[in-house]
Amino acid sequence: MPIGYAAMFEQFTPTDLLTFCQQAEGAGFTSVMASDHFHPWTPEQGQSGFVWAWLGALGATTKLKMGTGVTPPGYRYHPAIIAQAAATLEAMFPGRFWLGLGAGEALNEHIVGQYWPEAPVRLEVLAESIEVIQKLWTGKVTKHRGAHITLESAKLYTRPQTPPPIYVATSGPIQSERTGRTCDGIITVGAADDKIGMLLDRFAKGARESGKDPAKMPKLLQLHVSWAATQAEAEAQAVREWPNGGMSFPKQDIRNPEDFAAMAKIVRIDNFKGRVMMSADLAEHTAHLQRYIEMGFTEIYVHNVGRNQQAFIEGYGREVLPNLHWPEAKSV
Repeated sequence: MPIGYAAMFEQFTPTDLLTFCQQAEGAGFTSVMASDHFHPWTPEQGQSGFVWAWLGALGATTKLKMGTGVTPPGYRYHPAIIAQAAATLEAMFPGRFWLGLGAGEALNEHIVGQYWPEAPVRLEVLAESIEVIQKLWTGKVTKHRGAHITLESAKLYTRPQTPPPIYVATSGPIQSERTGRTCDGIITVGAADDKIGMLLDRFAKGARESGKDPAKMPKLLQLHVSWAATQAEAEAQAVREWPNGGMSFPKQDIRNPEDFAAMAKIVRIDNFKGRVMMSADLAEHTAHLQRYIEMGFTEIYVHNVGRNQQAFIEGYGREVLPNLHWPEAKSV
């Protein structure tokens, strides 16, 4: 069953996350989506390890599939470095690595001192970076001089037999359609049904325009949930541990964890509606995931926002994963 564990580097040390992922594999989770941050959302979350170093350890100590959720090219990382890192992981662990890319947030990307562009330009940077990565994966000497990315006479010598798939995080119609045309799959987060339907429709449109069958393309969903022993604690830990989950306004231009912490003071339980499912009842969690399976997602990555990761993993392995039903046509 393609239910994955979301490893959140903002909240836990890399060593603890490796243990959690090993426990998740034992409980029946099949893959890992690992966040790629330089800063946590708030100082209180407390961590922000380097995911690319960690992925090698995950591959060596588990048999899980894995990918970044997500890496923004063009700022902290030149796309050539991402191409090399992804190719190396797929060469080491064939068929297990996927590359998740996105347009990024100032929280992590402003640190290199570049001007942080408006949203349309960020999407241009992402599209151009994907083009460079795909060129390098051919193994040919590659040069590129575009509006945003420059590459001089580069060739990847260590490459896998088959390049890893590229999945792109999307939240709007233009990027969803572009993702369907140029990439291998889509990543999005839990949202209102009509918005998700629109994103998947536009993704399918772009895929068909490029001669691909959208029914056969991966559709990944990251779900934020808050599970605890009681409803009160499930709600309290969402506010305490993941206040950014209750911020419905655009966050891509906010630069510092301290700014998020200041805004967290106005976050209330009602702000999490439709964004983080809070429940102590694992049957409700099962129904919540099942609804998204029936919407057509082929992989779901679950992030429990609390610190109770081991209990969450055990509870999901015991009461949620065995009770999910995947239509044969949509399974992967």
